[in-house]
Amino acid sequence: MRKSRQRFLAPMVAVSALVLGLTACGGGTETAGSGGTASRPAEKIKLTVGLFSDFHYAPLYEEFKKTHPNVEIVERRAQFNDHHTNLITQLTTGAGAADVVAVEGGYIGAFTPVPDKFHDLKEYGLDKRESEYLDWKWKLGVSNDGSALLGLGTDVGGLAMCYRPDLFKKAGLPVDRDEVSALWPTWDAYIETGKRFVAGKVEGAKFTDGPGEHFRAMVEQAPIGFYDAEYNIVAATNPDVRKAYDTGVKMIHEGLSANLAAFSPPWNTGIAKGSFATMVCPAWKTGTIKDQKPGEGTWDIAAVPGGGGNQGGTHLMLPKQGKHPKEAAALIDLLTSKESQIKLFKEASALPSLPALYDDPAVKDFVNPYFGNAPIGKIFTDAARSLKPQPVGPKASDVLQAIGDGLQRVDQGKQNAEEAWAQALKDVSRIK
Repeated sequence: MRKSRQRFLAPMVAVSALVLGLTACGGGTETAGSGGTASRPAEKIKLTVGLFSDFHYAPLYEEFKKTHPNVEIVERRAQFNDHHTNLITQLTTGAGAADVVAVEGGYIGAFTPVPDKFHDLKEYGLDKRESEYLDWKWKLGVSNDGSALLGLGTDVGGLAMCYRPDLFKKAGLPVDRDEVSALWPTWDAYIETGKRFVAGKVEGAKFTDGPGEHFRAMVEQAPIGFYDAEYNIVAATNPDVRKAYDTGVKMIHEGLSANLAAFSPPWNTGIAKGSFATMVCPAWKTGTIKDQKPGEGTWDIAAVPGGGGNQGGTHLMLPKQGKHPKEAAALIDLLTSKESQIKLFKEASALPSLPALYDDPAVKDFVNPYFGNAPIGKIFTDAARSLKPQPVGPKASDVLQAIGDGLQRVDQGKQNAEEAWAQALKDVSRIK
């Protein structure tokens, strides 16, 4: 990414900035005949799709065009932070939004309170898909008032831990993924493994990239995270949040952190060059690793400490600014279909949102040769099955940023742990 901040530390604009007054635009592509005896060619339509990375949709667009030959599809990509903040601005000003937009799980709570800004997918029959979905994933795409279906889920971020067998071997640690998984059933055990890695004195490599993504994983494994069931911010009083923070601080104090912000250029380089030996690895991040071209078999995949979980995952939504919602909804239907989710899992490690696929051999038995023939189907579906979803409030990313910034200050030696925690809570208290 262009910015050096971690992906989850994405700045957000207040939801209250979304102004009212968007009106739905025109519908689909009628092919009326003259007097009912002759038809004119279908109207040429251009659909724009706003994404924050390469979702590997190009072959699926070609599938869509077979049934919609009059539709041209154009992708617009922006960096992760920019994509979401730009979307908020576009909805506020009433102009500039794509016909189809991707919204990542950390941001979905910023848009579900404003269903008037989006087309209701129920109007295009997509509510028939509900029984296919993980219950919690479906509910994330429903407006807060329950009136509208705003988005269909593409993937979920089943959690694992990616590691470098070559660096583990140099440190005298096991390299077999089952043995590696057994090293860290808990986060405390993960830190103890990190201390063994440090003792191995592997030149030029730290045990992990940084504490921020680990902190997020630990919080998201808890029953309650930054919000309670009534959507009140409880980060300051939730003991699981403080425990995750303290564990992140311990990683820093034990010398395990490479102090690299996820998705920054140095972090990308570190993936390829071996600057760190482990990182929290939701399913989609294996695609990020592969994009850095570290070499086949350089990275492998083990279980995540703490017993599974989810990080990230996306929904596709239709801003009301779109002029062709019928065709755009049909495109969302195809991009999220069972067949498409299987293809995207194999191509981009996008773990399906449809639990029936977790027992499909095409997913369950899939191995990835780029990661040492890791059985990623089993690893990630096991993680997804173990997930106990928690409430996701509209300012979750703001809270995450505030506490993540505190961990960064500790990692950079700018504050001690208590000073950074106190400042983080003060920053959280300003979030309304």
